[in-house]
Amino acid sequence: MIFHVVLENAEDGWVVAEVPALPGCVSQGKDEEEALQNIKEAITAWLWAEDQKAASKIKKKSGKKPIVVTV
Repeated sequence: MIFHVVLENAEDGWVVAEVPALPGCVSQGKDEEEALQNIKEAITAWLWAEDQKAASKIKKKSGKKPIVVTV
């Protein structure tokens, strides 16, 4: 998958990375390279958490077990 990331220099010298398409998906690093590496991990965690919420709703609403696919 491809996501656009916005980098911003914070006042404390850190680089903040944010993914506008994923509300609340933010990370940081000591430099741009570290911030980009960290935001990749944050994206994975954000998507996993959202999927877990959706899977829980499926089970409660329909009683069916969701099927897992990878992309």
